[in-house]
Amino acid sequence: MTSDPTREGALFLLAAVLERHTPLDRALLDLPSMAPRDRAAAHRLAASVLRRLGTLDAVLEPFLRRAPPVTVQHTLRLGAAGLLLLGTPGHAAVATAVALTRRQGFAPFAGLVNAVLRRLAAAGPAALEGLDGPRLDTPAWLWASWGARARSIAEIHAVEPPLDLTLRPGAPIPEGGAMLPTGSVRLPAGTLVTALPGFAAGAFWVQDVAAAMPACLLAPRPGERVADLCAAPGGKTAQLAVAGARVTAVDRDPARLARLAENLARLRLAAETVAADVTGWAPGETFPAILLDAPCSATGTIRRHPDILRLRQPRDLPPLTLLQDRLLDAAAALLAPGGRLIYAVCSLQREEGPARIEAARARLALEPDPFIPAELAAMPEARTPEGYFATDPGFWADRGGMDGFFAARLRRP
Repeated sequence: MTSDPTREGALFLLAAVLERHTPLDRALLDLPSMAPRDRAAAHRLAASVLRRLGTLDAVLEPFLRRAPPVTVQHTLRLGAAGLLLLGTPGHAAVATAVALTRRQGFAPFAGLVNAVLRRLAAAGPAALEGLDGPRLDTPAWLWASWGARARSIAEIHAVEPPLDLTLRPGAPIPEGGAMLPTGSVRLPAGTLVTALPGFAAGAFWVQDVAAAMPACLLAPRPGERVADLCAAPGGKTAQLAVAGARVTAVDRDPARLARLAENLARLRLAAETVAADVTGWAPGETFPAILLDAPCSATGTIRRHPDILRLRQPRDLPPLTLLQDRLLDAAAALLAPGGRLIYAVCSLQREEGPARIEAARARLALEPDPFIPAELAAMPEARTPEGYFATDPGFWADRGGMDGFFAARLRRP
């Protein structure tokens, strides 16, 4: 029986996320060996299902008297995503799903898969009419936590994100790229970064436009000592280094730190790297500038990591906020008199952003240092009344959106 690496890979990824609760990026590493093109297609197909899971299940439900085995359910989701979201021709979507069902050892369900997907193919896009996709595709606890912005956030989550780059000074804009007001360059969704001229020469690195802002707001000076805490995979380290700072990049994960070093080598940039838990790191010196990009729920990155919709739970937040407090305490102890600290998270959750800064101000000898309008002139909508930096995916929706990020600046007197 002929294999279909794309759909078999996508099925593997769905099972990893939805059954084994494995992050999608990790599951990609565990994929059986396949051609890069097939791997990318499998990722795109699985991500489409994870993005629109609620909608796809709502479309399929009327055709199912009872829930089929979970593998068959995933196969139906893949077929429906191809038909309704990715423009796969009807005969191809049906035939490949039926063949996949047989190869997975579920031949008795091949007739069901064939019948359901044929009916969906006949209905076409009309099958989606009347469905509130943003609500269906977003867990209720996240929708409630995002308040009045929930719909605009969820709407952009349904769209495959573009590719953003940070350029080295003087590097040309890659063909097809558009310069954003902040200086990042945006290319269409699906762009293969490694195929772009200049990649091997270190002319740029991948970094969402919002993710690039915290290092910019730290405003490192040439020759200044800067500690980049929880630094891997190194996009912000690269920004600090290219600005001329003397950077010490600290991360507790040696494998992620090795990846950071590889990225810096490609970019021909230098930084000291330290494998250590920030909460116990004692370098014997303080720093005039610190960037703490703390581990978080990453709900601001759902556009690029739709598995977060399926893996995150409200119970995940309390342990994360405790860790963020410990990291802030450690960062404060490393901050020199007169020094400045940027705390950042790629989260949309208030508990991980403003609430952490308010708690830190109550227990640490640090003063708030609000961002002034001139510092956010290229993205004025990101400045909050408190002088924080906060974005969500619905910002610049007409350009393709951006990650949700929070950043605040504190200073030691």
